Amino acid sequence: MNQVKAHQPVVGVMLGTNRTARIGAAVAEWAMTALQSARYDLQLIDLATVKLPFLDEPDVPAHGHYQQPSTQAFAQSIAACDGLILVFPQYNWGYPAVLKNALDTVYAEWQDKSVGTIIYGRHTFQADIAIRLVLAGLGMRQLATNVGCQLQSTTTKATVAADFKPFEPLVQAMGDEMALQLAHAAH
Repeated sequence: MNQVKAHQPVVGVMLGTNRTARIGAAVAEWAMTALQSARYDLQLIDLATVKLPFLDEPDVPAHGHYQQPSTQAFAQSIAACDGLILVFPQYNWGYPAVLKNALDTVYAEWQDKSVGTIIYGRHTFQADIAIRLVLAGLGMRQLATNVGCQLQSTTTKATVAADFKPFEPLVQAMGDEMALQLAHAAH
């Protein structure tokens, strides 16, 4: 008897910063550890290594006629994800341009995907407000559980896991909510 293995959902963890001196990689690693679940696989999408050109397509993304190899590859990586967690710093009461560019580069690939945010910085709620408008416009299903991690003045790459430990239960709750949404969408 031939058994077909059920599709294991994939949650992309998109690191939305490309600054040279960033703690983002440590935050994404911490988030992926807290999000671990047998109910889905995690896939890191680091925008610093993706290196999307800014608005490089001859046509608007909503038409889906991607010409550039970088856009085509990015579209495939987003399409391969069943849900996304965006991990990014708050920059000047908003979110990084590299993340906005990623959101603007493709269109249909975002539609109806579950999405949560983990924002770190000192003023995370403004960045949350700004990103929510864009995610809604892209037709994404926003999780109710989103996390704003307050940076301490002493937070470094080496101290992220310890400094953000109080936020782990919230990130785990976000992962539980993501798993429920993915299970519901599969039926």
